[in-house]
Amino acid sequence: MKISAEWIRDFVSPTATNREVAEALTVSGIAIEGYFGQGADETWEAEITTNRVDAMNHYGVAREVSAIYDVDLKPLAATVAAGAPGDFPITIEAADGCSRYTARVVRGVKIGPSPAKIAHRLELVDQRSINNVADASNYVLNEIGQPTHAFDLDTLEGGKIIVRRARAGETITTLDGVERKLAPEDIVIADAVKPVGIAGVMGGEATMITDATKNVLIESAWFDPVSIRRTARRLGMHTDASHRYERGADCGITQAACARVVELILATAGGAASDEIDVIGRTLAQPQITLAASEVKRILGVEVPVNEIARILRRLGFTVEQGAPSKSEGGPFKPSVGLSGEQFAVTVPTWRLDVEREIDLIEEVARIYSYLKIPDTLPSFSGGVVELPNARKQAALRGRLLALGYNESLTSTFIPQEEAKAFAASEPVRIANPLSEEASTMRTTLVPGLLQQVAYNLNRGNDEVRLFESGHVYAMQGEQVDEHGALAFVATGSSAEATVHAKATPLTFFHLKGDVEQLIAAFAAANVAYDRQVPAWLHPGRSARAVVEGKTVAVFGQLHPEVAAQRKLKQDVFVAEVYIEALFPLTLREPAYTPISKYPAVERDFSFVLADGVEFASIQAKIEGLKIAELIAVIPAEVFRGGSLAKGTYSFLLRVRFQSAARTLRDDEVAAWSQQIVKAVESLGGTLRS
Repeated sequence: MKISAEWIRDFVSPTATNREVAEALTVSGIAIEGYFGQGADETWEAEITTNRVDAMNHYGVAREVSAIYDVDLKPLAATVAAGAPGDFPITIEAADGCSRYTARVVRGVKIGPSPAKIAHRLELVDQRSINNVADASNYVLNEIGQPTHAFDLDTLEGGKIIVRRARAGETITTLDGVERKLAPEDIVIADAVKPVGIAGVMGGEATMITDATKNVLIESAWFDPVSIRRTARRLGMHTDASHRYERGADCGITQAACARVVELILATAGGAASDEIDVIGRTLAQPQITLAASEVKRILGVEVPVNEIARILRRLGFTVEQGAPSKSEGGPFKPSVGLSGEQFAVTVPTWRLDVEREIDLIEEVARIYSYLKIPDTLPSFSGGVVELPNARKQAALRGRLLALGYNESLTSTFIPQEEAKAFAASEPVRIANPLSEEASTMRTTLVPGLLQQVAYNLNRGNDEVRLFESGHVYAMQGEQVDEHGALAFVATGSSAEATVHAKATPLTFFHLKGDVEQLIAAFAAANVAYDRQVPAWLHPGRSARAVVEGKTVAVFGQLHPEVAAQRKLKQDVFVAEVYIEALFPLTLREPAYTPISKYPAVERDFSFVLADGVEFASIQAKIEGLKIAELIAVIPAEVFRGGSLAKGTYSFLLRVRFQSAARTLRDDEVAAWSQQIVKAVESLGGTLRS
């Protein structure tokens, strides 16, 4: 936001130059990132964090300067002469959303341009001058940070103001000329007939100030931050008022702000003001916090004098007394007996809703005392580094995927609800207050996020994509949220790049299966099997499930064509989802050295005709069940379909390898083992080809 250096000096008078003040503010946490103009027109571009709504105005920044330079801050004291009784009826029906509503009536105003000083100051902070009444409200917003609003009094039907929830079906046309459909959770400012403003967001067009306005009602209120945030986001509106209200405006400044606006209107538009109308819906308690000087020293690593701690906090508006707060929440402070004077009872001011704990007070002391005075030291550490139980297993999986050519990715934890349900059978976790419908649900799987990144790459001409992600996924288990680790990876493009010697080889299901096998091979897994029980988002004929000791450890394969078409993916995409919770109970496979046998190996090839339903896994299991010690490899060498083969069958070339570490194998032994293998395959319906 823009800050006028001269405007700050209306409230505080440090001896430092403007540039020195700006640099001191930057060190204390109000970052001044740019300088514009000179002399009386000098302005600063300030980067103010979202929790510091108290500093989003000139008086708040002046308070910071007061604390930094230990100079007095001029109090807010608007001068408004006593007028007619404030008898305009105001009712707060939604007390949970509006704790206080302060108003004044000004009659007999003359709408016109603002004086040059007000218009110029608004221009310096990038505000357009509108008219003397509207400018008074905008001026006070930039001066002390409190949003206010002016209604044309004569357009308020029924002669009353009601702060209430919107009724079903109600609409309002706001000052920007757009008709807004209201929801029952919205807080509105209404007259006896209709809504005339969306509380804390924007006023209504029907009661706006025009050249014909003669009488005005000035509103200054405090609205609940959560309610304003929900309304503003639902309506897609972000105004200067909502920006402050939804971050926690000052609940104790409504009277001063209202009086200041009236003072400016009387000075620039004339008229006569009524007395204050102040309605309290509910009282907000000011937090009470105990601060120990010893804790300040422990956290900051430097001893800040006790008097300096008290001075800093008092300059920032905190009420500071020696002692500890009383046990009755919200009650007065009662100094504790026997204290050494190094413990403080601190009342948080109404404009600092971001201060809730002792550590927050220590931060206030640190930034005003100056971070530059705190020596650079490393924190002490007496413990040892503790490795998480599955750290080595996670590192093993990550290392293998990187070695296979995959790049690690990081995607959003939030996904659309329909995707959470489409890619997982579990009940997703809904967000209570989502930023948008596209981020309304905690992810149940990592797959949607990775597919989104694949689409992003393909749309930008990068058709060689290999990504993996390791992270947490979430699902509802009854009334509880189940959070556990997950791993997924995707690949599209070619398995080998084209060269002058060979064309590029497209990725296939078997390339992905090999990558899955490499991950499983990192563990001491026995009884690894594959079947076709896969989720609906995978291609039914080019996908599989990996099972280890009866537990599913992965599903993988080509993305279903319909799912790919919905995402506008124009080339085959292969996806694998690894259930690491099922893998991690297994131990990592320890590398073991096996010497190469000095005796020759013997290979035998067998050609069988098999029915299409017979898979290699069943053949391998049958042969391994023979328990032939010298059998060291069972290799599927070739598959052939068509030609003279009957429909529904295929020709399968099986290669086996025998070898002994102790002796040379005899021909009769190999022949006997070969006969056993032939019988084992024939038991599955296979026929040995001549």
